[in-house]
Amino acid sequence: MAELAEIVAWKADDIAALRYEQARDALDVVVNALEDAEVALEDLMRLWEIGERLANACEAHLTRAKERLDAADSPTT
Repeated sequence: MAELAEIVAWKADDIAALRYEQARDALDVVVNALEDAEVALEDLMRLWEIGERLANACEAHLTRAKERLDAADSPTT
């Protein structure tokens, strides 16, 4: 699992390239850091932005998986 310092250094392309499990685990690290009362406001803002990108990446993976399942489940004509 990635460490918080590594996650903070990721760019948008890095996040987009993650597998679902990697994005989900990184999001968990970010959420735990956001819950830490000792984090400075500026750092909280950066973590929030990264968390949004990670959540969007997870959602995109799940949407693609659902589309594949729906396509596999629909009858071919």
